Amino acid sequence: MGDAMELRHLRTFRAVARTLNFTHAAAELHYAQSSVTEQIQTLEAELGSKLFERGRRLRLTGAGERLVGYADQVLELVEEARAAVDEERGEPDGDLTIGALETLCAQRIPALFGEYRTRWPRVRIRLEEGSRGELYQAVQQSEMDVCFTFGEPPADPALASASLGTEPLVVIVPPGHPLAPKDEIRPGDLDGVGFLATPNGCGFREMLDRIDGPVVEAEVGSLAALARCVAAGLGCGIVPALVEHAGAVAVPLAGAATDLTMTWRRRDERKPSVAALLATAYALSKKDSNSSGSSSVKAGAIDS
Repeated sequence: MGDAMELRHLRTFRAVARTLNFTHAAAELHYAQSSVTEQIQTLEAELGSKLFERGRRLRLTGAGERLVGYADQVLELVEEARAAVDEERGEPDGDLTIGALETLCAQRIPALFGEYRTRWPRVRIRLEEGSRGELYQAVQQSEMDVCFTFGEPPADPALASASLGTEPLVVIVPPGHPLAPKDEIRPGDLDGVGFLATPNGCGFREMLDRIDGPVVEAEVGSLAALARCVAAGLGCGIVPALVEHAGAVAVPLAGAATDLTMTWRRRDERKPSVAALLATAYALSKKDSNSSGSSSVKAGAIDS
């Protein structure tokens, strides 16, 4: 590699390699698309090899595929070096990327964000929303520092995780539905009942599919949209109790709850900004547990 190579070239390459789209990579990195194109061309010139085949669809060349692993290693070492310097200084600063499911971004993360910013104002936080799979992949690939999801994290020895409590699950039904007056719903009550479901691969869909009786009549892309559709009378749904019900009636689902899980890379535990976030999340979780019963439900935990 030439002496003029810059770390930003590798970061840009990694973003383009992941998205296979110059426009998407530029938006992610907050660069103009022309800057992304120029950086990739500079990197290709220094290496003397094409990294991408530019046709109707962008794809990595053999050289590009080989460079991905090395780029990841170099950038990870840079982050380790920064973490070591940060640890010596002790005061959290720099950038911190947090990811969470849509529901958690709306209901839990704002309090964590506010508490953390009050205590550590020098840290620049970026909050991203995504599906559980997208969030875990981002943490695994060092594109995100910490993520918050429902359910169990992936079995990856490079990752660490902790439960911040559990969230009860409820069945939401339209106003006036026969199940609305119940104090609690059991699986047997759902025989033949029409349900709206999140797409395959979502933990709430997996749980619904394991219950004998409900009939999935339609799929809805998000829990927020699902709640609004239920309120409009289009069917029933299963959601965490913290989801805004949008006018639907929420009835507890007997013995069902899901873990609120925090996941991060083990190697980043000593990084001051990450360590401070973990400590803040633990403290808020303990406070919530002491002030409400929502974190004390232990039965029937499921993935989501």
